[in-house]
Amino acid sequence: MEKITAPHTATIPLQTEQRCYHCHDTCSDNRLRRGKDKIFCCEGCQMVYDILNTNDLCQYYTLSDQPGRTLRERRDARAYAWLDDESVQSRLLQYADSQSARVAFLLPAMHCASCIWLLEHLYRLDKGVLHSKVNFLKKTVTIQFDPQTTSLRQLAAMLSSIGYPPEINLGDVEGNATRSTDRSLVYKIGLAGFAFGNIMLLSFPEYLGLDAHTDRTFFRIFGFLNMLLSVPVLLYSARDYFVSAWQGLKHRHLNIDVPLVLGMIMLFGRSAYEVLTETGSGYFDSFAGLVFFLLIGKWFQQKTWHQLSFDRDYRSYFPVAAAVRQPDGQEVATPVQRLQPGDILLIRHGELIPADGILLKGEARIDYSFVTGEADPVRVSTGERLYAGGKQTGEALEISLTRKVSTSYLTQLWNDAAFQTTDKSHATALADRAGRYFTALIMGVATLAFGYWIYMGHTHLAVNAFTAVLIIACPCAVALSIPFTLGNILRILGRHQFYVKNTQVLEGFSRCKAVVFDKTGTITAIDRQQVQFEPTDQPLRPHERTAISALAHQSNHPLSRQIHAALPEIELPPVDDFKALLGEGLTGRVGNDVLRLGSARFLGVDQPDDYGVWVEINGILKGRFLFRNAYRDGLEDVLAYFRSLDAQTWLLSGDNNREAGALRPLFPDTSRLLFDRKPQDKLEVVRQLQQDGQRVLMFGDGLNDAGALRQSNVGIVVAENTNNFTPACDAILQADHFSSIPVFLGLAAYGVHTVNRAYLLAALYNVVGLSYAVTGTLSPVIAAILMPLSSVTIVAFGVGMTSWKAWQTIGKSR
Repeated sequence: MEKITAPHTATIPLQTEQRCYHCHDTCSDNRLRRGKDKIFCCEGCQMVYDILNTNDLCQYYTLSDQPGRTLRERRDARAYAWLDDESVQSRLLQYADSQSARVAFLLPAMHCASCIWLLEHLYRLDKGVLHSKVNFLKKTVTIQFDPQTTSLRQLAAMLSSIGYPPEINLGDVEGNATRSTDRSLVYKIGLAGFAFGNIMLLSFPEYLGLDAHTDRTFFRIFGFLNMLLSVPVLLYSARDYFVSAWQGLKHRHLNIDVPLVLGMIMLFGRSAYEVLTETGSGYFDSFAGLVFFLLIGKWFQQKTWHQLSFDRDYRSYFPVAAAVRQPDGQEVATPVQRLQPGDILLIRHGELIPADGILLKGEARIDYSFVTGEADPVRVSTGERLYAGGKQTGEALEISLTRKVSTSYLTQLWNDAAFQTTDKSHATALADRAGRYFTALIMGVATLAFGYWIYMGHTHLAVNAFTAVLIIACPCAVALSIPFTLGNILRILGRHQFYVKNTQVLEGFSRCKAVVFDKTGTITAIDRQQVQFEPTDQPLRPHERTAISALAHQSNHPLSRQIHAALPEIELPPVDDFKALLGEGLTGRVGNDVLRLGSARFLGVDQPDDYGVWVEINGILKGRFLFRNAYRDGLEDVLAYFRSLDAQTWLLSGDNNREAGALRPLFPDTSRLLFDRKPQDKLEVVRQLQQDGQRVLMFGDGLNDAGALRQSNVGIVVAENTNNFTPACDAILQADHFSSIPVFLGLAAYGVHTVNRAYLLAALYNVVGLSYAVTGTLSPVIAAILMPLSSVTIVAFGVGMTSWKAWQTIGKSR
């Protein structure tokens, strides 16, 4: 064999067909390039290899068979020069300051595990990249980078240089663009259906009695035509099943596609053998029908998934409103989905910024930890940009919106991995075990059936039995039952203003045996509280009342809102040097007056009955605001419901024990009534319960309870009509529906029971189907029809039963 030696390279034998090391494309002699011991089809592929090799990223090539196949879509870096425009950057960046910026790119070329691995190691290709995270299903990568080191243009050019050119459409920022959808499944169904129909047509003479001996020529022609029609079905329509099975085997995991692929290979191989040896006409009609009906089943699942809106839009499930300042100066609580660019929003201490805007008034100290991971507040001056997801930690701000609410972005905050629990529920673990062992069991049954009929001398029945067993015995019901059944419950609860993060949270409700309640704003109805001021000496003067109202107006705490509401509605002066100490109180300067507002402990007041909110102006104690609490409707029924489940009920409050007497009938075990607890104390109580082996369900208002909510196994925020969205929580309950907690949690428990019933139904289906399939009399095409039909049955059972239960409970209670 002739050999070619290139300068400074290893000697490589010349072959008739050589493939590029990077993209695996065939290299023709006129474009063959050699580098060390590797062959490349073009300078681009060699350049990408050199980049990866220099940065010690060649593990990229071990994670997939054709990781670099996307290189053909590379673009020149000059094509991204327009990304240097500041107006373009302001529309694309999700967040930006002098040290950190964040952007999400759509990468259509992403296609395999190697892509994910490489894209999450971008920091090794560009030192300006701080972090990158891939969403493979949406084919996006979110990149956090240092704008002092790199730029949007450099990032886009770098992605393009390694074969992942970003698809950038500025209309995507406002959600107005219509991206092209992946229609490959429709094309595969169309091809399989075309082949199936024509193979059936060409097989009609055989169905009607065509004799293979007397009409050998026609028999042979029809056989070869059927085989030719089946080849594209095998190579294109069924490709996803082969890829999935191969990926599973590479990771030593027998997924459900492995037996399906074996059945397809058996059908096609046996059929091709019979046609080529002229010993029969094969089973090409069954093969094409199998693929066609499998794809129809997959399309049905995708269509149903979309219609049930499991990838829910932010507008449908966050009960977050923002205070919009009207031209007459009044504040109107407005749902975030109705916010428009140009609206003037009031953002108080502890509130989340729902959309990008420009700071008009106030001193902004923004906590962007939900966005960047950095907890240190960022100071923003008047006229500068504020980004969605930031939380104000100072005085009240006024901002002018420049964008609509970024629905997918706030959803991303809530679903960020930092706020996810890692323990699996019983139903999810059962599904994992079923998927792991079911395939091996079915492989064994299929092999035994095949061997039995071969031993009995019935090859035709052996093929039918083997393929039918592999096809009809499907654990798809296990995989479908959880998302469709519990996903339907998520949708129903969302319609009734109980917004649960995911199906795993639903499964976790019934497993919690310690239930913890915050008091103020959680079990107390803020809008029904009565406020009275008790002076220490003289009544408040008008300018003092105004100053107190201005200070209280800066905070979103329930008691601060009540104080502000109880004082006269007038034009409020600005507050300087505002500070809020969690669990303690507020400080600030209004004009020449220095105010402190908070607990007696915070103000250093020595009072035997330490309750109420005390006021100090210029070092002089002025008195206290007293509150007559009103508890939420249905509180007794809610507590009785948890006691009926043998769950411990706890009360954690930052207030003193003045109301202990009123709460003792509701919490009989007084050792579980804990008062004077700071936010860190609440977190420690939850942690101690967990260390004692308890799973904790906590209800809070998301203000002073954020740490405890995040620490608990399931955290539920009881939200008034204010912008106190807490990404660390697992569910958000509109306060008006507090009395419906037993109904909502009962429906969630019913959903888990329905999933278990679906497992039994699927097991019954498989037992009956297998009993018939091993006889060899069940045609593979009939099995292919029955398999997606089983999926339809499971989906209809889960969705139907949960919808009926919801109508019986929630519907009749309204």
